[in-house]
Amino acid sequence: MPRSHTDTARTPHAAAADRRLRRALRREMPSTVGLLADARDFAAMRRYRTFAFDDHTAYLQQIEALLKTLAAQGGHTTVTLFDPEEYAAWCTTTGTDPDHPASRSRFTAHVAVTGARLTYTGQPLTTLLPELVDTAVRHATWEYATTVLATAGDCAACGTDIGRAAFDRATHLLARLLEATGPGTHHLVCSVPAGSDHLLAVLHTRTDDDGTAHHDLTAATEFTAVLAAGIALAAPGGLVLRTSASGARDRLHGWRLKDATLAPLTEAEVFAAYCTDARTGEPVAPEPDVDHRAGFPLPTDPYDDCAAHHRPRP
Repeated sequence: MPRSHTDTARTPHAAAADRRLRRALRREMPSTVGLLADARDFAAMRRYRTFAFDDHTAYLQQIEALLKTLAAQGGHTTVTLFDPEEYAAWCTTTGTDPDHPASRSRFTAHVAVTGARLTYTGQPLTTLLPELVDTAVRHATWEYATTVLATAGDCAACGTDIGRAAFDRATHLLARLLEATGPGTHHLVCSVPAGSDHLLAVLHTRTDDDGTAHHDLTAATEFTAVLAAGIALAAPGGLVLRTSASGARDRLHGWRLKDATLAPLTEAEVFAAYCTDARTGEPVAPEPDVDHRAGFPLPTDPYDDCAAHHRPRP
């Protein structure tokens, strides 16, 4: 008696077709990997019984092998930093058991949505790690700076939103600075003390002979936010500019942030800023083929007359 279709064994052809469909479906599914970047964070995770690794180097090797496997499968993989302190706080807030792999997976998915992340494109871990740490620092700086601007309040004299006015002011200052730099490749660093933190933003830009500036818009926005935070806080920040041009020595210029404007440093002040170790205060040998020059005055702007008076209400 012939067997019905319900009890007929699946053919090898059908099984192979199922495997192909699962592989195709797997390529549609994104993956997220949380990475313990340094040995201290790794050591903090070893307190959990279900955390399987006991050697950070071996852990990183396994992470890189996993990333390569995921890339070979053709899917999209996102990498984010896994912070043990943030994880513990998240578990407490959500009532989640921290000593469980599913909890770590849920936290990784949460961070990938709310925090800093990178797309894995096959780069070696020695390249990926610094990129990821830099992205995380930039993300934290952006969050802090925007919080400062959002909570600055209104001006006691005129009721103006101080955060918004500071951002507008910073936008004007950066535009005028880029217009005045002239042709070449420029590297700008803005440093602002903010309570117990220190905000730092970097912008790389290239200016053509016709004055057109080329830079990443996201980086420019982050740079502007840090400069604006310094203006809103009336903080004694600073800005330095390094210009490189073909066939010429590099030029270094500097300004201090004062009264909502960029006041040029003298040549001696620029030299001291670049040739002093910020951590120890000890002198550092100047770089060869680099000229230390005073900051140049920025073109005037109608906004200059009203930008400096905005102060928080007491």
